[in-house]
Amino acid sequence: MELKIIARIHTDFKTKFGVPRQSGLVNELTGRIVFEPEYRNADALRGLEGFSHIWLLWDFSEAHREGEGWSPTVRPPRLGGNKRMGVWATRSPFRPNHIGLSSVRLINLLPNTPEGPVLEVSGADLMDGTPIYDIKPYLPFTDSHPEAKGGFAQEQNEAIEPLLVQLPESLEQSLSIEKLNALKGVLAADPRPHYQNDPDRIYAMEFADMEIKFRVIGHTLIVLN
Repeated sequence: MELKIIARIHTDFKTKFGVPRQSGLVNELTGRIVFEPEYRNADALRGLEGFSHIWLLWDFSEAHREGEGWSPTVRPPRLGGNKRMGVWATRSPFRPNHIGLSSVRLINLLPNTPEGPVLEVSGADLMDGTPIYDIKPYLPFTDSHPEAKGGFAQEQNEAIEPLLVQLPESLEQSLSIEKLNALKGVLAADPRPHYQNDPDRIYAMEFADMEIKFRVIGHTLIVLN
């Protein structure tokens, strides 16, 4: 079976460090889905404007390990990176088929731009340039299960409190309100690997054409420059 890349998403993340671990965790983050020339047909989007959310099926393009085979277990970062779980019980990118699944909010549908039809979305957890294989509408009457259990992932998520974020005044003044809120949301979710907790270590994260350097002391994340 040959999968065709139908589009690519453009976000503020040039590298994977800092990308939210799941879609919808930072709703302030926005992205633009631009279709490949072969699929720039507004008719293919007819009716999509009636949906508030969509599913994206995409390629873990930075996780391909050619010739290495697959492992039945992985080490989820949420568990500190030292406890193994079955690959089918995780959303790890290291799986036989490198397919990701994200639910995002559809903000706007622009049928006629210089790049063809463009979808503006929020809450995405994808790097800039990530290939999109398919787009499907989110159906709340079948896709939403309020009674569902989240297993160890939900237990870990509920146990983690958002970090307090301190930003330099110069940074706050240089960003739009939208970008500022998105950055705060990403940093509050703690982009560090969960097995790292060194207060002296300085981390660097690329975001919106900037390099954000920060350290975490206790429960406070301090942006240095």
